[in-house]
Amino acid sequence: MKPLGPLAMFHRAAAVSDFYVPWQTMTEYKIQSAFGPLDMRLVQVPKMLAILRKEWALLAFCIPFKLETNSKILLEKADMALRKYKMHMVIANELLTCKEEVTVVTVDGMILVYRDKS
Repeated sequence: MKPLGPLAMFHRAAAVSDFYVPWQTMTEYKIQSAFGPLDMRLVQVPKMLAILRKEWALLAFCIPFKLETNSKILLEKADMALRKYKMHMVIANELLTCKEEVTVVTVDGMILVYRDKS
């Protein structure tokens, strides 16, 4: 993608999860409930936006996606992605309303809200 420069565009979907269970820590067989409560250690999924900007597509038009369950931090997280990763805009959704409403946050501070009217 690097050779395409400003002709490239990335639209990144939200991560399926921010955490995962590493293969080497997984049990080979079913975990038996008779052994009592289960404690799991999850590992954080690597953040890819910085790599995308610095190594893959320095000049590409980049639009990541943020999904939050807390509406109070959604715009903060979108703004942070704009500044920290030098994104062009962020599509920001709240889980509760993600099928009816989409918020687009732009670099110049515009917040556009699209609502499904059906």
